[in-house]
Amino acid sequence: MLKMTIKAMMAAAALMGVALAANAQDYTIRATANSNENDEDYDGLIVFKNFVESASNGAIEVELFIGTQLCSNGAECLQGVADGSIDVYISTSGGAAGIFPYVQVLDLPYLMSGDRVAEAVLAGDFTRKMRDMALADSDGAIRLMTIGNTGGWRNFANTKRVVQSPSDLAGLKIRTVVADLPQELVRALGASPTPIPWPELFTSFQTGVVEGSKNGITDIMGMKFPDAGLQYVTLDGHAYMGALWWMNNEKFMSMPEDLRRVVVDGFADLQQATFASPKRKSIQAYADFVAGGGSLYVPTPAEKAEFREAAAPVYDWFRANVQGGGEIFDAMVSAVAEAEADIASGMASDLN
Repeated sequence: MLKMTIKAMMAAAALMGVALAANAQDYTIRATANSNENDEDYDGLIVFKNFVESASNGAIEVELFIGTQLCSNGAECLQGVADGSIDVYISTSGGAAGIFPYVQVLDLPYLMSGDRVAEAVLAGDFTRKMRDMALADSDGAIRLMTIGNTGGWRNFANTKRVVQSPSDLAGLKIRTVVADLPQELVRALGASPTPIPWPELFTSFQTGVVEGSKNGITDIMGMKFPDAGLQYVTLDGHAYMGALWWMNNEKFMSMPEDLRRVVVDGFADLQQATFASPKRKSIQAYADFVAGGGSLYVPTPAEKAEFREAAAPVYDWFRANVQGGGEIFDAMVSAVAEAEADIASGMASDLN
């Protein structure tokens, strides 16, 4: 009798396992990030995977491909998203600019004053506006799910001197990506833009091919740039390092609404994780930079205003030369003004 009961229980458990296994394979999301497991992108993906698989009761499985297993650059990866061989991909604005040039609005300098403003803007209707534009331009193939962060804020760093004002950048060879906007910014501030591939930057600092860059502190320390001579960082925070999370729209829309809700909530959690991760990691990175002899300079409000004034021509260039530039620029400025007003109102209440 006992043996028969055990056999019955085992048979029921086996049937349940089959049912769960079938359920677990209802949908599989293949997500990739061209980074590594020390990166904010990976932190976000781990949070996303855990939430989506748990909240869907196993109906959705998330497979992670970190590095270049599925694709090696922005254009190739976004093509994979469009054709469905990749379901989720994270890009920088530079990585997506060749297909969606207006995403470079995230690189426009000095539009967002700090984390609270940036996070409010990117969690709101501004991102939905960019999603609508990307869906239209990709014929409904590529969907922008959220915009997080990958590395904090871009600051000017160099091998030569403390930079307190735009005049201190004059003549410096500053590394940029190939995209036009960062080169226009460097020119506007009086320096010389020098496009250099990321893997070659360490050697380029050593040999003097370039004398500066526009990077976050975690990237600077992660790549050991101080060992190549990068010793001066000015915390001007000219651009928030946005991370654009794309998804194959057909895969998303193929899911029933309840599972689409799970995926959207998962990206919300992912966004919060990537907002938080650079803040934590930068603490040790800044400490290590200073301990190694590095110099940090924080511009005064007047000096930061001087940087913004010098960079202002880039706004006009963006509106005039980038497809969709005027439309997305206006959306950004409006979103920033709304966020600043909300934060100021809240601050007034909190102080009294």
